Amino acid sequence: MSRHTDLTHTHAQTSRYLSPWPLRARLRRLAWVITWNCLFRTSPKPLYAWRRLLLRLFGCQIEGRPYVSPHTRITMPWNLRLGDKTTLAERCEIYNLAPISLGPRVTVAQEAYLCAGTHDFEHPYTPLITAPIMVGEDVFIAARAFVLPGVTIHRGAIVGACAVVTKDVLERAIVAGNPARVIGERRWNFTDQLDHNGHT
Repeated sequence: MSRHTDLTHTHAQTSRYLSPWPLRARLRRLAWVITWNCLFRTSPKPLYAWRRLLLRLFGCQIEGRPYVSPHTRITMPWNLRLGDKTTLAERCEIYNLAPISLGPRVTVAQEAYLCAGTHDFEHPYTPLITAPIMVGEDVFIAARAFVLPGVTIHRGAIVGACAVVTKDVLERAIVAGNPARVIGERRWNFTDQLDHNGHT
């Protein structure tokens, strides 16, 4: 059971066809979509500082110098926290309808999907349900992995390619499959000092 279960929120909807978000939130999202299309995804890959600036302008909490690729899709920058030297690769998706926090030196590889929203399919209106995702330091999330709402991935864990993570991942665990299960343990020594480039 995730420690974020108590932070799960079911959004009130009077119809399955109406947005659960107030007008102000929808306008803010529209402004970001225009910015992403015109200024973010069109920027050359080396311009990480430019993309960090755009994210900060829209409320993203940034520590140090994370690396966000131009084709990373971020739904709500104001619901995102990025640690130092964290990398968001090409075409990965941060669907952060609830807060998503990525610690230092996290890698989210190509086309991985962090999904902080789902729906209540037992209700006729299928209302939106959101829950935060927390990712600890030195985690590697491989290509096309899918992380569900409310999940915590603890320090040093590895999520294998195409894995579907439905519950919390313990520190140093290596998980793979659908649903993801533990297949090993990472043995890298986290007490090693990192140099300024993040290498041991």
